[in-house]
Amino acid sequence: MTTAETAPPPPMRLRELVFGAACAAAVRAAARLGVADALGDEPKPVEDLAASVKTEPKPLRRLLRALSCYGVFAEHPDGTFAHTDMSRLLREDDPNSLRAIALWCTEPWTWDAWPRLDEAVRTGDNVVESLYGKEFFTYLNEDAPESADVFNQAMTRSSEQSAREVAALLDLSGASSVADLGGGQGHVVACLLDKYPTMRGSLLDLPRVVENALPRLRDGDLADRAEIVPGDVRASVPVKADVYVIKNILEWDDESTARLLGNVVAAGGPGTRVVVIENLVDDTPSMRFSTAMDLLLLLNVGGAKHTTESMVGRLTSAGLVVDDIRPVNPYLHAFECHVAG
Repeated sequence: MTTAETAPPPPMRLRELVFGAACAAAVRAAARLGVADALGDEPKPVEDLAASVKTEPKPLRRLLRALSCYGVFAEHPDGTFAHTDMSRLLREDDPNSLRAIALWCTEPWTWDAWPRLDEAVRTGDNVVESLYGKEFFTYLNEDAPESADVFNQAMTRSSEQSAREVAALLDLSGASSVADLGGGQGHVVACLLDKYPTMRGSLLDLPRVVENALPRLRDGDLADRAEIVPGDVRASVPVKADVYVIKNILEWDDESTARLLGNVVAAGGPGTRVVVIENLVDDTPSMRFSTAMDLLLLLNVGGAKHTTESMVGRLTSAGLVVDDIRPVNPYLHAFECHVAG
C-alpha cells in the first residue's frame, strides 16, 4: 500500500497524473469487456479470462497489470488474477456496482471535451455546444442515444444506492406529504413512502423521465399514495407538499438554480421544509471525485458543484433559512432548510 513514505517522488507522480487518461481508459475497457463479471471468487489464469471475454491473452494481461497498479484486480505471483474490493465494483451484479458510472464518466464525448478544459476555464462556458452545435442533453438524446442510455443507467444505479441512505437520514415523522423534485425514476420518494406508510409523495421531473418512473409508483403497491407530475422544475413547481427534497440537481448555471429555488419557495410558502442534497467540493472525503465531476459539469453544461459556503449563499439568497448541514455518506451532504416567513 502506498503511504506518505513510499509515495513516488513529485516528478514520477506528475508523470503518473498526466497518464491519467490511460487509467480511465483501462477501467472503461475492463467494464466494456466484462472482465469483472467473468472473474469469480477464485483467481484465474489470464488465458481462461481471455477465452471468457473473447480477447487475446497477452494484451488482456497488459490491461489487468496496469489496473492492478491502482488496486483494480490483483496479480498473483503465479500469474493468475483475482478480484479486489475495487474490481468487484465493476461487476454488473454487485449491489454497489459502479460499472455504469465508470462507463458514463468515460463516454466518447468526454474524450472530445477534456482537451478543451483550458477554453472552458478561460470563458466559464461549456464546450459541448461549440463541439456539437447543441445543448448537452439535446446532443445526447438526438445524436448519442447509446451514451444517453449509459447516463440513465448510471443515474438509476446511483439513485438506487443513495436513496436508501437519504431515507434513513431524514426524519419526516411530522410531515404528511413529500415532493421529490427532479427525482428521476423516484427512488428517493419510494424509499420515503416505504419508511412512512401513511405519507403521500409526489415525483416531479421532465416528461421523458417520469415516463420511466418506478412501476411501484405508477401502478404498483405505492401507486395509491404517489403522484407522478411531468414538468420542468426550472419553469414551475406545481406541487404542494410539507417537505420538498432536491437531490443533485442544483448543478446548473446560477440563473437556473435561482429559478428552481424561487419556484420551491413560491410553491411551499413560509415555514415549508426543504432538504437539499448535494456533493460538495470542500472538506469532504470525496474531494478528488467531486472536484473532477465539478470540472466535467463545467465542460458539458457550464454547471458547477458547490462549496458549503456557495451552497448556503444560493439557498439564503432564494429565501431559505439553513437549519442544519449533515453528511448522508462520504460524498453527499444534506442541507436542512425552511422557507423564511
